[in-house]
Amino acid sequence: MTIDLRVLAAEDWDEFALRLGRAFGGAIEDPEEMAMWRDFLPFERTVTARADSGIIGTAGAFDFRMALPGGSLLDVAGVTMVSVQPTHRRRGVLTAMMRRQLDDFRERGLAAAVLTASEPSIYGRFGYGTATRQMHGEIDTTRVSVAVPPGAGRVRMRLVTPAEGVAACEAVYARVAPGRPGMLARQPGWERLPLMDPPGERGGFGPRLCVLAEVDGEVRGYARYSVRAGGTTYGVPDSTVKLKDVEALDPVTYAALWRYLTDIDLVARLVFHNRPVDDPVQQIVSDIRRCNFGWRDGLHVRLVDLPAALEARAYAAPVHVVLDVEDAFCPWNSGRWRLSGDAKGASCERTSDPADLALTVRELGAAYLGGHGLRALAGAGLVAELRPGALAEASAAFRSDLEPWLPHGF
Repeated sequence: MTIDLRVLAAEDWDEFALRLGRAFGGAIEDPEEMAMWRDFLPFERTVTARADSGIIGTAGAFDFRMALPGGSLLDVAGVTMVSVQPTHRRRGVLTAMMRRQLDDFRERGLAAAVLTASEPSIYGRFGYGTATRQMHGEIDTTRVSVAVPPGAGRVRMRLVTPAEGVAACEAVYARVAPGRPGMLARQPGWERLPLMDPPGERGGFGPRLCVLAEVDGEVRGYARYSVRAGGTTYGVPDSTVKLKDVEALDPVTYAALWRYLTDIDLVARLVFHNRPVDDPVQQIVSDIRRCNFGWRDGLHVRLVDLPAALEARAYAAPVHVVLDVEDAFCPWNSGRWRLSGDAKGASCERTSDPADLALTVRELGAAYLGGHGLRALAGAGLVAELRPGALAEASAAFRSDLEPWLPHGF
């Protein structure tokens, strides 16, 4: 089969959206949400694969700025809307689109690409490593209380509509995002994303609400959530709160928000699907066994320009190692690289010196944001220590003080 790769043309959007929806089992039905994604997507960086039946594959890329260990922001490509029609699987369509994308990212001078995967097993063969995780949970609010530190009494809660609160929420988010690796600085227009609340996708929950947490009139945090009325079970209230997102500028405000969310009248449980795996809520609940915390994969990272990516971040401890990297899909990254860095910065250059560690670019992507430790990857047989002591040194240097996390999909 001959695969014809083309840039998405504006007149092909309807077919693009139809084929994308078909591949994922259903199209986006809300016109406002569909219009938002159309506005976000750079057509000139979106690939369509064509054969005799029209569009058989899709792959787009947003422009993002991602927080790194040390607090700097890196321009990255956010790979999105990747699909292959069920009639054309296992014919090289996805591989052709991935090849086209990564070559394009390299030509544009991007050091890394990121994505969220509908199936995490797909993208490892293209060099993407799972770099963040997200925690989910269900808190039994009839039996679990939240401890708040001194000063929580000064925090006042104010309910507004999500649209009314968007400016205040975005101001808090903008201050929080650079401090945690993996978070994305909000690009213009993306403040619309948390406002999307199509009635057809609520699953029985009511319209989304927004609570602003204020101290002396200053907004210090927020939470967006919805409630599903459940009546009573044997006379006991049985409603559910579903948390969309919650952020705060200080621990007191953060704890006060969780106390508010778990103390809403007539509610028996609070559920959430995406918080950092080191979220402080785990430390302030009275009974962690009644919270059903768990986790799954989040952001997948692919180093496109290996030395530029490693030089862009800071390191938690001094590191001087030679990495022997294998990258079959982007061979320009393969070979030995001398990485020297600390909290102030780093350099990464090709070398012919003996290697200290051997790994593939996928494992390097997994460790890049400081979440998955190199020692843990070595324990799984994915990183080889060639010089005694090199693994401990590199693993400590790559780790982040905060677990990396992606707060929303794309």
